[in-house]
Amino acid sequence: MTTVISPPESPAGSPAPRASRGFTFPTRFLPVIATIALFIAMFGVGSFRYEGFSSPQTLLSVLVDNSHLIVLAVGMTFVILTGGIDLSVGSVVALSTMIAAETLRAGWAAPLVIVTVLLTGSVLGLLMGLVIHYFEIQPFIVTLAGMFLARGLCYVISLESIPIKNETFTSFASGTIEIGDYFITPSVIVALVVLVIAAVVLHMTRFGRTVYAVGGSEQSALLMGLAVARTKVGVYVISGFCSALAGLLFSIYTLSGYNLGAVGMELDAIAAVVIGGTLLTGGSGLVLGSAVGVLVLGLIQSFISFDGTLSSWWTKITIGVLLLVFVLIQRLFTRRTT
Repeated sequence: MTTVISPPESPAGSPAPRASRGFTFPTRFLPVIATIALFIAMFGVGSFRYEGFSSPQTLLSVLVDNSHLIVLAVGMTFVILTGGIDLSVGSVVALSTMIAAETLRAGWAAPLVIVTVLLTGSVLGLLMGLVIHYFEIQPFIVTLAGMFLARGLCYVISLESIPIKNETFTSFASGTIEIGDYFITPSVIVALVVLVIAAVVLHMTRFGRTVYAVGGSEQSALLMGLAVARTKVGVYVISGFCSALAGLLFSIYTLSGYNLGAVGMELDAIAAVVIGGTLLTGGSGLVLGSAVGVLVLGLIQSFISFDGTLSSWWTKITIGVLLLVFVLIQRLFTRRTT
């Protein structure tokens, strides 16, 4: 005798409907879309309230003033995607400006200075990455030590600000690229190139896919045979390189090296990455979101400038509120996913 199993029925007695196979929007894009929506809303409010705020040059000026922070946030994104953190980036930026200013004052050629600065940042990142992985020490502690080390080296180089008078650096600083009636600086082009390269690396290479895998579950990545050690060390090398490059852009922006420069810039970079939708626990996020997060921070500064009556401390207050809101959103998002 053959037993026939009927399909499950709904409470009304009719067959249960089949699961929908329609298009499902990827949830990993939702935090970035929220950040972009926030940026558009802020720009709309500013355009409505302040005369001249709606000019395209306002947005371009935000890019000009924050090109170094975009590069810094790109490096931080790689680290946070693996579930780590890098507190040394602000001090490495300051150290990079000091090395650049001092070597230029000593008569070094500009290309040699650039290579030296980038190599220094990369080596510092390599050392911190090796200690974090092979000694199994928390990234917070290791990069905190790196922060003190880099800041201390700034004072070893000089106790005073060092002006930069090199012709290559000054011409780069004063150069502009015309876009119709508006302009940007070469630093913006550098930042955008770094952003594009980072996006390609994260989404089109084995290394980038491993970064996401390590952030999702390091143990699972090991079981899958992925190069976890090389990836964890590599993201800190990238962060160190980006910090050094950001330091070069910052030295061009200020035309000086200062041992107290970039204090707290690591917190701005972390805030931009989190506001841009990257999970602090790792495994989810986009460098595009981090760049938009930087623009949100820059737009807050523009609000302060256009208003003229608000203290600059309102920038920190607003960033703190936004950071808290986006962390809560991330928490709700991860709970729902779980």
